[in-house]
Amino acid sequence: MAAARDQGITINSDLGEGVGLHRFGNDAALLELVDVANVACGFHAGDPAVMAETVAAAAEHGVRIGAHPGLPDLAGFGRRELKLTKDEVDQLLTYQVGALVGFLTAHGVRLNHLKPHGSLYGMLARDPELMLAAARVAGRYGVPFYGMVGTAHETVCAAADVPFVGELYVDLNYRADGSLIIERKAHPVDPAAAAERVRQALRTGRIDAADGSSIEVQFSSVCVHSDGPNAVPVAEAVRAVMDSESAVPGPAVLGPEEGTS
Repeated sequence: MAAARDQGITINSDLGEGVGLHRFGNDAALLELVDVANVACGFHAGDPAVMAETVAAAAEHGVRIGAHPGLPDLAGFGRRELKLTKDEVDQLLTYQVGALVGFLTAHGVRLNHLKPHGSLYGMLARDPELMLAAARVAGRYGVPFYGMVGTAHETVCAAADVPFVGELYVDLNYRADGSLIIERKAHPVDPAAAAERVRQALRTGRIDAADGSSIEVQFSSVCVHSDGPNAVPVAEAVRAVMDSESAVPGPAVLGPEEGTS
């Protein structure tokens, strides 16, 4: 087995991002490639039927399932920020995670983790007070929080004694300070470039930022977004690299991957 998997490094993807008869993403194909699914819980996408279908499909494939709660903004797909209090963050997450857990229970599957979606993810990364509310929700369920190393995601989880899983993104660019450049609309990504980013990160613990500078990255899961126009070829390229690498240096790995399911 490849060293990446030996070290507990996984591929995760945001799935179940549909509403009613509208379906987005490439869920069926990605479930053949990923280890972990972040399932939309109803606010930015996902309704009861979509959640039920996604949980059933992920469980059938043996893919671990986490909650992917977002802002209550269907029209903006959760990618427009809202002003929230810490109590509102707690309530939004509790409501959405609870909905997903109902479907997980029906399929005899445990919640694996919590990973916020879109602008909520970025808001929590920058605001320790809001992030503390999110960490408390994860703590109630006894699951890890997926997020960005070097942000409030990591520091608040450490202070709250909540397990933390750092992520590497292959379909978003990074600034020189290590923050993500978030775009409203997904765009095609060169699968070869995505594979090279993962290879570079595994071998050196560093990647190239958008301005050409080299930045340090620590991670135990690689995210491939499902709504990219060519998400499946990107995931295939990433999977191939992770399965073929024979050595993973210490700096690339942020502790063991979650063991909650």
